[in-house]
Amino acid sequence: MEQRIRVGNRLLAALRPADFDLLAPHLRKVSLEQDAVLVRSGDPIEQIYFPCSGTVAFIMEMPNGQTVATAIVGNEGAVAILTALGPCLSPMTAVVRVAGTALQISPARFHAALNRSSAVRDAVQTHTKALLAQFQHVAACNALHPVKGRMARWLLHIHDRVDSDFLPLTQDALSELLGVRRTTVTHVVRKLRGSRAIRSNRRGLIEVDRARLEAAACECYEVMRRRIDRIVAPEDKKISRVRDPLLARLDEAQRETQTRAVTGQRARGH
Repeated sequence: MEQRIRVGNRLLAALRPADFDLLAPHLRKVSLEQDAVLVRSGDPIEQIYFPCSGTVAFIMEMPNGQTVATAIVGNEGAVAILTALGPCLSPMTAVVRVAGTALQISPARFHAALNRSSAVRDAVQTHTKALLAQFQHVAACNALHPVKGRMARWLLHIHDRVDSDFLPLTQDALSELLGVRRTTVTHVVRKLRGSRAIRSNRRGLIEVDRARLEAAACECYEVMRRRIDRIVAPEDKKISRVRDPLLARLDEAQRETQTRAVTGQRARGH
């Protein structure tokens, strides 16, 4: 009997089979290692990524060296998809914050499918609008809301995209997400621990208490979550494809890595 595998990326899964088949021969499943830089600001975009698991943060780098996250994506979106509209340099840096896998395709191959399929063009436009809305909302949130609420919001956004209550985030990563000093991160983490919204340890893992963290987050979390949901395809429209040996090996390696990472930790519960 033929083995089947669902398309792990929800943006691709929303495409009809005929449209997806324009991309399928050119998609390659790759591992996304934690802290890997997929593209740097100002560099040519050489690959487009459709995450299937894990989380990627878009980071804006200022001339004085300070950094701040402007958006994150998981399996609901894509990285570097703007190049589908034409050759361009990356306007920001994309960094893997939680390890996972992605489907990778060259801009030229994706652009060829774009020219042949209105559905692929519609998917790009829908995703781009949702991403721009996230950029705008994050900018407003950064200007108007306290760091504690913003940290809780980012943690919830990441938690939405991973299958664990343990988030592999160091203080340096949190500092980069929030655009604040590490001393500020230490202070805010202490506050969230005090309210039992999170527990952290020395291995760079933050354990999340979902209900308490939602209570600590600013109202932006729920507004932004609803906007992201608008680009997510219903589960029953997802597309199945044949598993090949490369996908099987990558999936097995990812499972082994995740098993080692959570050894000794309690199972996720809600």
